[in-house]
Amino acid sequence: MKPNLLKSLAFGLLLFSGQAMAAVTLKIATLSPDGSYWMQKMRAGGAELEKQTEGRVSLKFYPGGVMGDDATVLRKMRLRQLQGAAVTSGALSGIYPDIQLYNLVLLFRNAREVDHVRQKMDAELMEGMEQHGMVALGFADVGFAYMMSTVPIRTLADMRSQKAWAPDDNKIAVNALQAFDISPIPLPLRDVLMGLQTGMINVVAGSPVGALALQWHSKIKYVTDLPMLYLFGVLAIDKAAFDEIAPTDQAIVRRIMAGVIKEIDQHSREDNEQAIVALKNQGIQFVEPSPEAAEELRQKIAATNSEFEKTASLSPEKTAKLHRHLDDFRSQEKP
Repeated sequence: MKPNLLKSLAFGLLLFSGQAMAAVTLKIATLSPDGSYWMQKMRAGGAELEKQTEGRVSLKFYPGGVMGDDATVLRKMRLRQLQGAAVTSGALSGIYPDIQLYNLVLLFRNAREVDHVRQKMDAELMEGMEQHGMVALGFADVGFAYMMSTVPIRTLADMRSQKAWAPDDNKIAVNALQAFDISPIPLPLRDVLMGLQTGMINVVAGSPVGALALQWHSKIKYVTDLPMLYLFGVLAIDKAAFDEIAPTDQAIVRRIMAGVIKEIDQHSREDNEQAIVALKNQGIQFVEPSPEAAEELRQKIAATNSEFEKTASLSPEKTAKLHRHLDDFRSQEKP
């Protein structure tokens, strides 16, 4: 066979191979409503990566929970009916337990601590996700969850005898409430507003943006001004599906969508700051625990967090590293 013919055949095979890996559509589901900032940015990112890959990779989004809750979406990913999801980190705990490291109760005291630890550990956690079969394209701030209630709560004693909601699939929240001597009332997210309306519950925890979006602000009167729990979202793609994309196009997907998630991350912080102002303008009072009361809460939860780190199979090495980063930052912050 002539050399030129061999070259032509080789080139043809390469083209055919590229086309075989070409038209990859990643179906991605999320609870985020259509029209939200999350969806606007992800759709824009999807359009850009389709353009830059010349149609070899496209994203098809299913927003607003049309594919079900986070657990249902992850099950559909296992069945290969979906290839990706934008979910809260806790939803991925069954796949990669260490994704819960940032979610320990009363772990962070302010956004500066969050930024410091995330700068140190985000890449490591994303690598861990990939080793467990999920490609994390980025983490996006959802914000701090605050305790919101119909009565003022400043101390541990104030918490007792309250009727507090706990997400029906969130072990961290349930354990924390039990540590505070509260018997949690589990409800799916869709039933929380009704629970507040009927008096079934009178304490909820969520981000300021969430409280407005879910209409909780119409029933609560107080917010305890103490960050209880840090929440973040993850844009995750099934690794087997991601590996069907040509390596050069994988790099494009990672670069574009990482940039999108970074924009969402920054915007979410601003959204929550504006939401706090909006809640105050609605007449909701922010009550601040005394330093002594806040420390009592942290001491009360410390043992529970320590036990959770073990029972949730969190990596002792990563857990120690997280606390070391926090201790270092706090020592530098002291005057």
